[in-house]
Amino acid sequence: MDNQATPIEMLFEKAEDYTRTTVELAKLNVIDKSADVLSSLLSRLIVVIVVAMVALLINIGLSIWIGDLLGKTYYGYFAVAGTYFILAIIINSFKDQWIKVPMSNLIISKMLKKG
Repeated sequence: MDNQATPIEMLFEKAEDYTRTTVELAKLNVIDKSADVLSSLLSRLIVVIVVAMVALLINIGLSIWIGDLLGKTYYGYFAVAGTYFILAIIINSFKDQWIKVPMSNLIISKMLKKG
């Protein structure tokens, strides 16, 4: 007796291969998009860290300079801290508009990017 596959068995085998390939392709697409989003966010984070370090050193110098102008060094630190406190209140008021929405849009555009 011949052991030939019937057309239905061949169809099932092809459908199984197609499903396996589709699942594998979906996994690879998820990995690609995740890597793209994470690498983009990581590169931005590194830039932010470097800018923060530069800003820290500039703020220390600015605090000392303002303190010299006001007569006591610690007055300069209070002045810079007060400025940042006001800036923090402003940023907190607009955080959704300035931070949350742009970051959400960035992640979504990276996830939906073709090729």
